[in-house]
Amino acid sequence: MLKAALRSFLAHKGRLLLSALAVVLSVAFVAGSLIFSDTVSRTFDRLFASSSADVTVSPRDDLESSVPTGAVQTVPASLAGRLARVAGVESAHPDVEVENITVVDGDNESVGPTTGAPTIAVDWYVSERSVVELTSGRTPRGDGEAVLDADTADARGVEIGDTLSVHARPGTFRVEVVGVATFTTTNPGAALVFLDPEVAAARLLGSADRATSVSVDAAPGVTDAELKRRVTAELGTGTYDVETADEQARTAADELGGFLDVIKYVMLGFAGIAVLVGVFLIVNTFSMLIAQRTRELGLLRALGADRRQVRRSVLTEAVLLGLIGSTLGLAAGIGLAFGLIRLMGVFGMNLKTTEMVIGWATPVTAYVVGVGVTFVAAYLPARRAAGVSPMAALADAEVAGVGRPLRVRAVVGSVVGALGAAALIGCVTSGETSAAASLLGLGVVLTLIATVIAGPLLVRPVIRVLGAAFPALFGPVGRMSQRNALRNPRRTGATAAALMVGLALVGGMSVASASMSRSFDEQIDKTLGADFVVQSATFMPFAQEVTDRVRDTEGVGLVVRQRFAPVAVRLPDGERIETTAAGYDDGVDDVARVTYASGDTAAALADGALAMDAGFAGEHDVRVGSTVPVEFPGGKRTELTVTALTDMEGGEGFGMRGGLFLGIATVEEYVPGGQDSALYVNAAAGTGADGLRDRLETALDPYPQVQVRDQADYKELVHDQIAVLLYLVYALLGLAIVIAVLGVVNTLALSVVERTREIGLLRAIGLARRQLRRMIRLESVVIAVFGAVLGLALGLVWGLCVQQVLALQGMTALAVPWGTVVAVVIGSAVVGIAAALLPALRASRMNVLEAIAHE
Repeated sequence: MLKAALRSFLAHKGRLLLSALAVVLSVAFVAGSLIFSDTVSRTFDRLFASSSADVTVSPRDDLESSVPTGAVQTVPASLAGRLARVAGVESAHPDVEVENITVVDGDNESVGPTTGAPTIAVDWYVSERSVVELTSGRTPRGDGEAVLDADTADARGVEIGDTLSVHARPGTFRVEVVGVATFTTTNPGAALVFLDPEVAAARLLGSADRATSVSVDAAPGVTDAELKRRVTAELGTGTYDVETADEQARTAADELGGFLDVIKYVMLGFAGIAVLVGVFLIVNTFSMLIAQRTRELGLLRALGADRRQVRRSVLTEAVLLGLIGSTLGLAAGIGLAFGLIRLMGVFGMNLKTTEMVIGWATPVTAYVVGVGVTFVAAYLPARRAAGVSPMAALADAEVAGVGRPLRVRAVVGSVVGALGAAALIGCVTSGETSAAASLLGLGVVLTLIATVIAGPLLVRPVIRVLGAAFPALFGPVGRMSQRNALRNPRRTGATAAALMVGLALVGGMSVASASMSRSFDEQIDKTLGADFVVQSATFMPFAQEVTDRVRDTEGVGLVVRQRFAPVAVRLPDGERIETTAAGYDDGVDDVARVTYASGDTAAALADGALAMDAGFAGEHDVRVGSTVPVEFPGGKRTELTVTALTDMEGGEGFGMRGGLFLGIATVEEYVPGGQDSALYVNAAAGTGADGLRDRLETALDPYPQVQVRDQADYKELVHDQIAVLLYLVYALLGLAIVIAVLGVVNTLALSVVERTREIGLLRAIGLARRQLRRMIRLESVVIAVFGAVLGLALGLVWGLCVQQVLALQGMTALAVPWGTVVAVVIGSAVVGIAAALLPALRASRMNVLEAIAHE
């Protein structure tokens, strides 16, 4: 039986090739994501471990902000001298490192990365842990000189002698590039500007007496843990964060982990789609192969093979397919990881492909996925093969059972579909976001399973409608193509299911994204009343001089600043929440339309006051007049009185949990050194908007980090952000379509083999080659469009439910992108035509007499 299985596999290797491609794609994305993330993690672990001091003392930061505030937490520079006298300390050095500054060249073009990585200004301090070495020019000496990293200099065409402008929190200053430094380790993608240590603190922090941290090196024989204990004893607990080199490396790795997780989960999403769609392809392929080998399997039974042996022989073929696909997929995954590493180099993160990490878990996972998928997908066809009767060797029987009842599918599909529908109805009627989201996920899974199970039941009614015009348009050829698609509902349903999965996903996300875009448009129209908003493209805060420039621009009337502050609020019900509060100047009512359930803007922005979203307040027993303890960064604490409750359609409409906002004076008091995140600007009386925009853009020309936007620009910005998610969904759709095309090609190719004698007889009675090719193309088109109709119908239902969940967050508008729906249906027909090209060509080239004689 083993020999028979091996010979059968080799005899059908061409037919199994397309199924193997689905396994290859699945395994490639899994292996590639693991190799890439392991390589990046290992590389940065070495970077962090080699560049961290034995012990680092930094400001205590107990609060995390969802948005940057622009404030730089510091420690006294004199702390280095104090720590240098601690027993076991060999040296202590104050560090100055400020992220997210802006550096521009003589043409006012930013020299920072275009990938979202930060531009960092650092004091030039050379030690054995330095990540760069000077390779050109000299070190910076005194004010007005700087060293630039080589990658940034090469990418931006900056040379020694060029002048750059550095926009820091205390103000803008100019520096001459006197040297270029090259990374000795992995370049994390950031741009680095090095300043003289004596002037870095004054220029970047506003005071030469401050530092961002202190690096402490241990004397020989003193461990990092012992040094940390001694430093902590000197400083006391609760004032500063004291971390060893290992702890620093772990903290940095945790921060990097978020970035890696995004890439890993995206790639695993592609792998999941490939696995899901590939299962349909493999099931269909094995089902058809077994149907065509009915007499062969019956003969094996007649010769003494029992059911278990037959089932085992089919599963052996599946395992062989999985092993080959997994091996090729692992190789493709290595290539994919190599490509990703090179792609990171284009974006400035210079990883070394020679240090690619392939841990033992990667090949194990690859083979588990590849072999597991094919084994599971082939199990049902294998059981069907074991049921072949020995008498089938004497008859022209077909295991697939074209006429076999679909009662079991009907019952199971109905039950699962009813449960899925109930979950989706519960999602729509639920008034709580987390419960609605959970029910949505359950409903999506169950309705997808139900549609796959019940798909064959829908083949005849739907395809009769879709192909109704074929006889009139294409005559007998059209009628035969329609009947061929109806001949085996199981096969047609399984083939269409592969395409259905991808289109259901894109249909649902298209409705969700279109609804989000329209909802944001409506909210912007309702809430934004300013003529212009001055804001960074990356939503980073900007220096005070930008605000001063705007205020001094001719024609500017009202300017309202926005700042953010991380806070922790202790609520009356005992819960402590960490969130971000927004601070505003007086005049908010003139630049925004805020609706209140209680109180008004004047009360919200008063000294010692705090406004809160009414829904959030109700959940936590907060009322107007309630006093809540509030903690700010650095351990600063106060009590604020809730004087207003907002009633915005967006729920927590200010973008952060709780919708907290307060007067900007309170933010400035408790978060000193913060920067403005946005300016809401109204034109003065008698000044036209167009003229003011031109003057604002001229005034802000030296500051490329900020832009002037009106309502239309703001809407476009939101649309672009939503489009990023949609592009990812389209990429998933593209992958699903590729595998679905393989499935259609495989089905048609095997169907042509199965119908060889039938095709020969049709040719013998006068069917032309061109008519035969058209018949197969029409069959492919109707199967593809059938999958598109099911997928879009399911996706639209999902999209409507997603919109109802979004409505709980204030995004109440519903939009159905009918243009996308029509384009997908037309695209599916094109996919069907493309998938049929090779099978139709092969069928038309058959020798008529050989085809008639085929058994």
